[in-house]
Amino acid sequence: MIRFALFATAAGLSLASLTASAQEVRPMMLPADGTLLEVSADGTSTRTPDLAIIQAGVVTQHATAGEAMQQNSARMAAVLAALRRAGIAERDVQTSSIALSPQYRYAENQPPVITGYQASNQVTVRFRDIAKSGTILDALVREGANNIAGPNLTIDKPEAALDEARTKAVAAARARADLYARAAGLRVDRILSISEAGAMPPPMPMMARAERFSADKAETQIAPGEQELRVSLSVRFLLK
Repeated sequence: MIRFALFATAAGLSLASLTASAQEVRPMMLPADGTLLEVSADGTSTRTPDLAIIQAGVVTQHATAGEAMQQNSARMAAVLAALRRAGIAERDVQTSSIALSPQYRYAENQPPVITGYQASNQVTVRFRDIAKSGTILDALVREGANNIAGPNLTIDKPEAALDEARTKAVAAARARADLYARAAGLRVDRILSISEAGAMPPPMPMMARAERFSADKAETQIAPGEQELRVSLSVRFLLK
């Protein structure tokens, strides 16, 4: 989407005074016969995601808190060992949460009764080879992981793709400025300013939780698809 604003100018632009910081900003000075055109434009580029971020962990329950934590630690150790065997680097595995909570039985007109404890340990795993991530998840389930969510598919180094989107945004803004200038019987003299409003990929949908991963079913597949990166710019042109 491209938005625009067209302003006739005399000696310059008057800018609103800053109230919070009381900092004075000098107005942008323009020629007396100039016209200011402000255009907002988007540029996009597409890439295949090369990084999958997935939550994997273990949930255990037992009558006592100590036993729940002990069982959880043992099963989590097996899950972490499976990640190491799969070639996942230590820097790509990070503990995201550890929790222990009582489980209650509720009855009418009676106070809740603790029936046991639930322990959970969750790690965030970055898979740099998306094609192998489904197979590794299946291995984690076989080792005791029973709480899996994700993936968040993203691009590890998006700078080049974002620069491509920026170039397209500037070109789109210039093309639209030329159109408005011709319609007004003017020409684009030069660009006065470029400001970037935002640059980010859209959020990716999350996959179903651990129930989808079962060792006795077909191998889990994760399709990377394509991801669009978008940059929004606001560009001011001087028309004459």
